[in-house]
Amino acid sequence: MADTTCGLHLFWDEAETGYDFGPGHPMDPTRLALTMRLVESLGLTRQPSVTVRSAPAAGDSTLRLVHTAEYVAAVKRAAADPSAVDAAHGLGTDDNWAFPGLHTASALIAGQSVAAAEAVWRGETPHAVNFAGGLHHAMPGQASGFCIYNDPALAIARLLELGAERVAYVDVDVHHGDGVQQAFWNDPRVLTVSLHESPTTLFPQTGWATETGGPDAQGTAANLALPAGTGDAGWLRAFHALVPELLAAFRPQVIVSQHGADTHVEDPLAHLAVTVDAQRTVAEAIHRLAHEHADGRWIATGGGGYAVVDVVPRTWTHLVATAAGHPVDPATETPGEWRAEVYRLTRRPAPLRMTDGATPHWSDFHDGGYDPADRLDQAVLATRRAVLPQHGLIP
Repeated sequence: MADTTCGLHLFWDEAETGYDFGPGHPMDPTRLALTMRLVESLGLTRQPSVTVRSAPAAGDSTLRLVHTAEYVAAVKRAAADPSAVDAAHGLGTDDNWAFPGLHTASALIAGQSVAAAEAVWRGETPHAVNFAGGLHHAMPGQASGFCIYNDPALAIARLLELGAERVAYVDVDVHHGDGVQQAFWNDPRVLTVSLHESPTTLFPQTGWATETGGPDAQGTAANLALPAGTGDAGWLRAFHALVPELLAAFRPQVIVSQHGADTHVEDPLAHLAVTVDAQRTVAEAIHRLAHEHADGRWIATGGGGYAVVDVVPRTWTHLVATAAGHPVDPATETPGEWRAEVYRLTRRPAPLRMTDGATPHWSDFHDGGYDPADRLDQAVLATRRAVLPQHGLIP
């Protein structure tokens, strides 16, 4: 059922597909184009609650809210000479190939997330989505994990610059949101929460429960490291065992979220076993939490996700639909025109429905107790013990 209380500014520019490391790189920009075509084919952009906007690229002064001037200059040099390797800044490396549009495309994606933050904070819209964003690994002075400029961190920094006093960042990508955590490690105004695959089995090998924030911001970093193989029931159990309680205690004025689709069972770069249906369920949960704790102020980004045809477009279309207040029934067939576009661009068949056929369910950690022999529950309890007392809560 449509929620007429919701409004959405969807930030999109076709030029964002210029964030293209080249053939053979996992970060295939086709996933962005196919997401937007699915959003359009399902009629979401024609809903009166939805405004599609394009913002200018982030300028140097905006990028320097998070990144060093030296690093921004290094990105521009790498774009001018893509053959050069700048290992000190993580450019031209195995993960972060250089290409001529490196700075331009990266700054454009960052600009959409910063503009999304401005629109939400100024009351122009309750919700904003930039599914091309979510590049959460970029560090102040270094590219990392396919990420050049850290657009979620830049959005948060802009919110703080505009006067926000409490911003919550919720990251459900399969990889730890290390760059955002680093940017606000010692800032008590920002709560960073990351659910991700265990650092023992996945890049970037950070995100332990013991990482809880700097000396002036203890408890403002929360990391829940999930065992490889975790599926829908465990992933949802972990999310609900931590995120709602922390947000209620922190009382954010705005929520920024990152929805990497690489938690999916078919993702080629990771080892969780989540479905599109569970990813949709978490987007709905964050939507509700924004209304419960942040007066509806919610900025959502994309992130990782390397099952370019089968997963990413459906997951992020559900995200857009949820934020628009016009959720798409999972049983909905994908439009024929979209399936034709998938084949035209990839020569692969498209998924036929907006569901993986799963019915997400989980046992509540708070109601049923925990199993001390269960690896997932061990991870949940470790994070709760590390973080909740810092907020006056009982783990």
